[in-house]
Amino acid sequence: MTDDMTVLIKILQVILALSILIVIHELGHYFFARICGIRVDKFFLFFDAGNFKLFSTKSTGWFTRLFPKMKDAETEYGIGWLPIGGYCKINGMVDESFDLDSLKQPPKPWEFRSKPAWQRLLVMLGGVLFNFIFAILVYIFMFDVWGSEYISNRDSRIYVNDLAYEMGFRNGDRILSFDGYEPEDFSMLQADLARRDARTARVLRGNDTLTIYIDRSMIGRVLDSPGMFSLAVPFDIDSLAASSPNAGADLRHGDRIARIGTSDVAYVQDAWKILGELAGSSAEVTILRDGDTLSRTVQVDSAGHIGVVLQVPGLEKKEYSVIEAIPAGIEYTFSTVGGYVRDLKLVATPSTGAYKSVGSFIAIGQVFPSTWNWLIFINLLALLSIMLGVMNLIPIPGLDGGHSILLLYEMITGRKPSDRFLVAAQAIGMVLLIMLMILAFGNDIGRLMR
Repeated sequence: MTDDMTVLIKILQVILALSILIVIHELGHYFFARICGIRVDKFFLFFDAGNFKLFSTKSTGWFTRLFPKMKDAETEYGIGWLPIGGYCKINGMVDESFDLDSLKQPPKPWEFRSKPAWQRLLVMLGGVLFNFIFAILVYIFMFDVWGSEYISNRDSRIYVNDLAYEMGFRNGDRILSFDGYEPEDFSMLQADLARRDARTARVLRGNDTLTIYIDRSMIGRVLDSPGMFSLAVPFDIDSLAASSPNAGADLRHGDRIARIGTSDVAYVQDAWKILGELAGSSAEVTILRDGDTLSRTVQVDSAGHIGVVLQVPGLEKKEYSVIEAIPAGIEYTFSTVGGYVRDLKLVATPSTGAYKSVGSFIAIGQVFPSTWNWLIFINLLALLSIMLGVMNLIPIPGLDGGHSILLLYEMITGRKPSDRFLVAAQAIGMVLLIMLMILAFGNDIGRLMR
């Protein structure tokens, strides 16, 4: 597959994922506005800045000819041209449209500002609620159809990159705990190290238990250094691949390759460079089989592979019935919410340098695979839905969290902030959000340049 095609597939996945999540989020606001009797003026995917629209149920000619009654409908549905979000314009609410003319008129019964504070709070939290419900439904579906599969940390050992080595970890270490917390999922080790504000790590190295002290100033680098802890995989053969160049060789299930030529191989990662240098030739390997040490000659293909399927240590798989998948999906959703909240706490702590890991659409695009995979796509969709929900709860004016804080203040004190204050708060919030976007794009561009 060409690089251009890979980029195109990633872009399409990002656009589709964000479009689905924006519609779901805004649908939450729309749903609660309608059941509270509040008029919704617009429901748009993407922004129609300058009133330029790619599609509108009120002004797109072919649509209005097919459905003429939609021109007079209460709500205009459409697609804008600026793909950085979407919005649901609720009548009588101070939002990013800064429609001040309507606020000069006496309040109408169908307006947002005319409703009790608890109803307005429901409307504001509706988008976040729908994001979380969507994630729960996706995870329930995934657990029911595919089950769950992860690498247990119980007996797994790490293979480290340069940063992990600098912090004191070594190949073959088994991480026992971070400040007393015992990780279960091997793939979450790096995230657990950062999220839990760990000061120490206990590891098993050989037969010795050691304590590694964590330098908190390196946490920003932890967040920006993928693959700190790879799974250290012994070179244990499970089977021969169908296209293996060693189809007729005496290689069996359970064989462990301990040496290639004169180089010892503790883990398969140690073999990659050696086999790469032997690409297109043969190699003498030392095999451990049922207590015996054997010597064999293997063929190395042009890609530096010998065509064997490896045994993956620590692989745990669980199947779920529909009934079992429901609580599992709910629990996994809120566990993921908690993890992302801890991520945001790190970002909000300048001393960790975690703000340097904030990314934009470019960073989101990089996590999608280069080929279409429905399982990975819907898994990322659920994760991004949670991220969108949590981000909107941040108490910044202009986000749902900022509006909700003001409504809670009103419910507690009985005093409603003035329209002038709401407009000023919205303007401040928009400036903060623009600054955050600049930071995210700047980080992405810096990473690409590096």
